[in-house]
Amino acid sequence: MTRPAPAIVILGNGSLATARKIQQVYPGALIHGLVGRVEGADRDYHEFGANLRELYQQDSPIIALCAAGIVIRTLAPLLLEKGAEPPVLAVAEDGSAVVPLLGGLGGVNVMAREIAAGLQVAAAITTSGELRFGTCLLNPPSGYTLGDLELGKRFVSDLLAGHSVRVEGNAPWLDQAQLPEDPAALRSIHVGSAAREARADELLIYPRSVAVAVSTGVVDVPQAIRAALQQANVAVQSVACLLAADDQMANPTLREAALELGVPLRFVAPAVDIGALARSAVPGATVEVPLDNIAIAIADQPLQVAQIGRARGRLAVIGLGPGAAELMVPAVKAELARATDVLGYETYVRMAGPFRADQVLHCTDNREEMQRARHAFELAAQGRSVIVVSSGDPGVFAMAAAVLEALHESSDPAWHNVDLEILPGVSASLATAAQAGAPLGHDFCVMSLSDNLKPWSIIEKRLDLAAEADLALAFYNPISRSRPWQLGRALEIVARHRIAETPVVLGRDIGRPGQTLRVTTLGALTPDQVDMRTMVLIGSSTTCVFPRADGGEWVYTPRWYGDKPAT
Repeated sequence: MTRPAPAIVILGNGSLATARKIQQVYPGALIHGLVGRVEGADRDYHEFGANLRELYQQDSPIIALCAAGIVIRTLAPLLLEKGAEPPVLAVAEDGSAVVPLLGGLGGVNVMAREIAAGLQVAAAITTSGELRFGTCLLNPPSGYTLGDLELGKRFVSDLLAGHSVRVEGNAPWLDQAQLPEDPAALRSIHVGSAAREARADELLIYPRSVAVAVSTGVVDVPQAIRAALQQANVAVQSVACLLAADDQMANPTLREAALELGVPLRFVAPAVDIGALARSAVPGATVEVPLDNIAIAIADQPLQVAQIGRARGRLAVIGLGPGAAELMVPAVKAELARATDVLGYETYVRMAGPFRADQVLHCTDNREEMQRARHAFELAAQGRSVIVVSSGDPGVFAMAAAVLEALHESSDPAWHNVDLEILPGVSASLATAAQAGAPLGHDFCVMSLSDNLKPWSIIEKRLDLAAEADLALAFYNPISRSRPWQLGRALEIVARHRIAETPVVLGRDIGRPGQTLRVTTLGALTPDQVDMRTMVLIGSSTTCVFPRADGGEWVYTPRWYGDKPAT
């Protein structure tokens, strides 16, 4: 699996120049700057420890421009398993020192040398094997994988103790290594796709040079693949991808099998039989069909999986929350990091950034929802990883409904084969309610006062019924230049069923710079206090208000109704 681009984390403006130099080494990297202390960073964060731990848990390489001890103490609670960690480096603020800290098996020393070269300093490499041999034997290059880590550690220790070694198979990255080679050595480094029993005197490295093609009719796909590999004497570690006909893109069994085996799933045009499908996908490979419905293509070199067929396209409809980065859910952040294409109203797309240079932005007007949804499916059907951006939650007056409507109307099988997921966000009503306390703490109704897509008569009817039912109310799109009178009429309808002292919360730009929160009453509320960026929350008959210690007011709607229950 390819790791995401590194995160360059800085604590002050004094580190920014060095961070920019490192960014030239890794153009896709984003600079994370501490709010209030860094100006001009690509991404802001509020707390160093929380940000660093979140990046680590997301498997993101970390380049921290600060003292090594700070990084170690911050990540110490997470250091559970060596071999399952991203590269982590500490770099002096002035760029005078580059210290690899974690991720020796994830290429941290390679990164240290790359950064040091960019800063024109020497990397502080301390790993014994790399210092002696000039390479990390337990971290083969992309396209190869280590057979057994624990046996590998012992093997390297033996070489460091003075034992010689011979290399079997094609290992071009070892040509420049300073290994104690001897053709008659008892210990060997073996590179090949054949299955071999692990031994203490042999370091097994497998090229990812095998593609396994699967057709319909296989019951237990992972078990059948393992049986086919065993019959063909091919190591499961050499499997680079699974192959299937592109009319099987939506097959959940194949997807689960790929996840269990930890390899990507690629799709090609159907063929006359499974052997022909494998040959068409990997030209020049040796193809074996050890079991019905399964073919194994074995190439001479590691496979360039991205050039084989295509992936199943993915379309994620995401909610950014109200605007503050800390209120964006982690699943949305991960989706943004892996997207190839981002679609949405330009304001919301900019809120979702910054983006890498390779990510394509498709910004459109806020009224072009159906065109945007169809464009998203067209891109995803090509095998791309596409995001449609909404503010708040995508299912609350946002893009999720438009995307599903576009799919519902389409008869294109390529669209229906797209991997579609809706990822939630914190809606504006919930974000505003949380700032005020809990005005939506009991049953409530969420409504849009915009009559662009529904008749005003329907809005009036729903308003009257919701107010009569004594539901707390949340108004989206309360007023605009083209709709200046609707809010006044809505308040008249609500006032039929609520007393003038009913609490009202007005939240403007909650979660964004310049946010304001005001508590008033239904009787005191006038339309001129509200604009399109204001969320209006109207309490029920039980909603309460009481003073805060800071001079503000708490607003909440208790969960009981009628007589307060005994405690």
